[in-house]
Amino acid sequence: MRILLFSGCLVTSANVIAHGFDIEQIEVVGRQTRLIGDAIAASSGIIGQDEIASRPLLRTGEMMELVPGMVVTQHSGSGKANQYFLRGFNLDHGTDFSTSVNGMPINMRSHGHGQGYTDLNFITPEFVHHISYNKGAYSALQGDFSTAGSASMSLISTLPKDIIAMDLGQDNYVRAVAGKSFHSDASSVFIGGELNTYDGPWSDIDEDVEKVNGLFNVTTKTNSGTITVTAMAYDNSWNSADQIPTRAVESGLIDELGSLDTSVGGDSSRYSLSTNITIDDFYVSAYAIDSDLDLFSNFTYFLSDPINGDQFEQVDKRQIYGAEAGYHFSASPTNMDWTHLIGMQVRVDDIGEVGLHHTQNRVRLSTVRDDTIDERSFSYFYQGDLLLNSRTTLRLGARYDYFDVNVNSDTPENSGSKDDGIASFSAGLSYIFSTRIEGYINAGQSFHSNDARGATLSVDPETGEEADPVDLLVKGNTAEMGLRYFTSKALNISASLWYLTLDSELLYVGDAGNNEASRASRRYGAELAAYYWFNDTFNADLEVALTHSRFKGNEEGEGNHITGALGEVISAGLTWKFATNWDSSVRLRHFGPRALDSYGDVESSSLTVVNAQVNWQRESWAITFQALNLFDSDDHDIDYLYESQLQTETTAVEDVHYHPIEPRTLRVKVAYTF
Repeated sequence: MRILLFSGCLVTSANVIAHGFDIEQIEVVGRQTRLIGDAIAASSGIIGQDEIASRPLLRTGEMMELVPGMVVTQHSGSGKANQYFLRGFNLDHGTDFSTSVNGMPINMRSHGHGQGYTDLNFITPEFVHHISYNKGAYSALQGDFSTAGSASMSLISTLPKDIIAMDLGQDNYVRAVAGKSFHSDASSVFIGGELNTYDGPWSDIDEDVEKVNGLFNVTTKTNSGTITVTAMAYDNSWNSADQIPTRAVESGLIDELGSLDTSVGGDSSRYSLSTNITIDDFYVSAYAIDSDLDLFSNFTYFLSDPINGDQFEQVDKRQIYGAEAGYHFSASPTNMDWTHLIGMQVRVDDIGEVGLHHTQNRVRLSTVRDDTIDERSFSYFYQGDLLLNSRTTLRLGARYDYFDVNVNSDTPENSGSKDDGIASFSAGLSYIFSTRIEGYINAGQSFHSNDARGATLSVDPETGEEADPVDLLVKGNTAEMGLRYFTSKALNISASLWYLTLDSELLYVGDAGNNEASRASRRYGAELAAYYWFNDTFNADLEVALTHSRFKGNEEGEGNHITGALGEVISAGLTWKFATNWDSSVRLRHFGPRALDSYGDVESSSLTVVNAQVNWQRESWAITFQALNLFDSDDHDIDYLYESQLQTETTAVEDVHYHPIEPRTLRVKVAYTF
């Protein structure tokens, strides 16, 4: 993996394609923590393929847990986007944390299931070259959904060796991965694929996951840069084990691995074509994405419809088109080193269908709402680095985003157009105290867009009552101070204190299966990430994130706790190369209780889980043995508090609804490279 130096800013080799920099290159592998002089903040970092490969993963989305302080869970089926938590946010399926792959955005605007919907199932972990992440909003290159942070994934353009791998595990887990590279003097071609089936451990359903991924990449070097074309394909179908009410388990109606509606699930697909071109100090990228989701859920059972049940279908069918262009140059009215990056981004979401339907056993009974949306954004940004002296770098950023949305609803009163613009500014100062210590002070602004349907809303589509629209764009402000320290052979530490405010919180509504705009909020916290190498064969790491989250002001009948806000995250790992050709790793992840109501009277349970793996490798062969949830914990992936009604009940009951973590599962992977 390569780290590129852009006047003190962290720029990854993914951004050679995305941002056209031609500067010093340092080859590294694994997690790059020695970023003194390179990182924009104490909380930014970069993770290479070696580190990704060393982590036992239950689900693809758990790659994001390589970002210190990030928690990835699931409240439904394996084929659905994960639930994410970071810096006191219940990010639902991605709001306020932006993700991209090879310059293509992953977050979905005005999505059928949730604003910022981020499904990572289309990415094969073995094909990720590295992940570059930032927490906070300190880069002008990041816009929508990036208040809490961002992660940019770069896919491999070639493999050092071709690979064939097979994973087998309990509950009929089968996964096959293959990749092959072709080379010439100026070009390389990579073709890769993944097949995955899985029934899951649930007592009354088979998940019946059937996932297919494909990747095709062509990279050509020119006299002045590179041209890369990437095609990706993903198709998946599954049955879901949704969250369940505590009272149903305690009464013996179902067990902890049971379901109340065994007909929920979905299917999803994503196809994309993108190109990235660099010409000297100029870069341009463009992409086209076709995305479909058909999702069936039932979180309240028989609350709204005691006869047919409350199952609902969420549909999202769209094409996304976009481009980015930028120019990097150096110019200064003084003799100081001052580098600049200017650019623009365009994105169009052509949403042909975004609908909500009442269903029974996946058969439509009625339509709640059915819309088409045309959503466009135009963004302009500037990022500059000024080297004040050999130790001090000043970073300045500015960005302007303009959104224009048009909603055509089957409820005419909810049709309409809306536009809005928002300016964001960022500044940072870093100082190198010594070759081992660097300090950072950062402040920045960002935003998230709200669902376009909420911005043009006039009447509630279910009740017909008058409803208030929400702001199209919501600003967030972030600030951070931190230190980074390393010794060349043994210890790497980064620590930060941060503060964040948001003009309007997006809260997940469990009984509706979506999120809604709420009050302004405030968060602050402390983070520590430490990595220690005892010797060449044994190392340890510890990551701790502590957060305090509250709503601002007072609202009648409501408390100030932010439901679902996570206050404590701990991740720790040990890696031991205990014999020739043998190595092992044990990882613990823990996250503490969360308030489930605005008064903090009801809290979720904590979760602690341990994963382990042992790896044998010799010449072209590698065998990996994994034990996921090693000690068979029965903690909960997720908890919600809301009203539901069982078929045997005559009134609504407020209850904690949860999704258990999967029981201990054993897997083995055999890989052959050639």
